[in-house]
Amino acid sequence: MTQEAVFEQEKILKSSWGGGKSPFGVSREKFTMWIFILSDAFTFGGLLAGYGSLRASLPSWPSRIEVFSSFPFTSAKLPLVFVSIMTFILICSSLTMALAVDAGKRMERKSVLKYLLLTIGGGFLFLLCQAYEWGHLIHEGARLTSNPWGVPLFSASFFVITGFHGSHVLSGVIVLIVMAIRVAKGIYDKRGSYEGVEVAGLYWHFVDLVWVFIFAFFYLL
Repeated sequence: MTQEAVFEQEKILKSSWGGGKSPFGVSREKFTMWIFILSDAFTFGGLLAGYGSLRASLPSWPSRIEVFSSFPFTSAKLPLVFVSIMTFILICSSLTMALAVDAGKRMERKSVLKYLLLTIGGGFLFLLCQAYEWGHLIHEGARLTSNPWGVPLFSASFFVITGFHGSHVLSGVIVLIVMAIRVAKGIYDKRGSYEGVEVAGLYWHFVDLVWVFIFAFFYLL
């Protein structure tokens, strides 16, 4: 066996696949995350397709301008301004996550930690905004079984889909907090790789992308 073949064999044995062949040239962690993202994409796709089908089957649907016009600390009607800010916050958090991953590739622990904390902050801020929006709609009388602006199916669909997405954001924030603690302890420096942060970044970018579709379906179309 040549020296090159021996080196390749040792590389495979030390991989996260425990000696197995790595499919698509990625680690087990990345491969698992991609499978999860694919399955979750089908779930969100099914929910949004169901929402679209319900909307198309009904003769009338609540006006998004009327429903989403509130803004904190003011009685003025500002249609879609608040949710646009929410979307901007989540997009910015996706940028800081990308910067954290990039810093990890350069093994810059302080930069990784800084950008992770900014991403966590963005996630928390988004959840607070969503809590305000939910609180306002509930205060106005929106429920799973009732809707002051029209058909009850609108509010039911809104709460189910945005709530499901919100649970993903919350899960992502918790994961990123764990990642930040590990980074602060220097665990990834000892491993010689920040791949864990990169895998978490895949999940976070997916959650952000899903919100773009939710934003389009509920707030724009």
